[in-house]
Amino acid sequence: MKVADTILEQLGGNKFLAMTGAKNLLADGNTLRMTLPKNYSRANRLWITLNGDDTYTMDFFRFTAGQLNRRTYQFTADKKESVKVVKGVYCDMLQEIFTATTGMNTSSPYRKYAQGFPIRTTRL
Repeated sequence: MKVADTILEQLGGNKFLAMTGAKNLLADGNTLRMTLPKNYSRANRLWITLNGDDTYTMDFFRFTAGQLNRRTYQFTADKKESVKVVKGVYCDMLQEIFTATTGMNTSSPYRKYAQGFPIRTTRL
């Protein structure tokens, strides 16, 4: 559980979840699994795995669940087509690779205002 929590914090924590809409997070040993909403890459799943050399492997893929044909009662198996696999990722590169692959920001674009910069408002 600690590994998955650390990965989520390195992605941006609750801000990441709010900005991307990722859900169904699952901790599986050294892996954080999540479901992604519609995005540029068409990947709907992401697995981030911690490797032994303190790097990560990011696996973006499209998963389609198996279906049962009601007329013929034949089952179509699950499909998993890989969109992008990135190996050797350091913790400070997680957000950049996520944004470059999916096109979704991991934090608010208005961060500079939250850091104490004045917001200038004018009336026309």
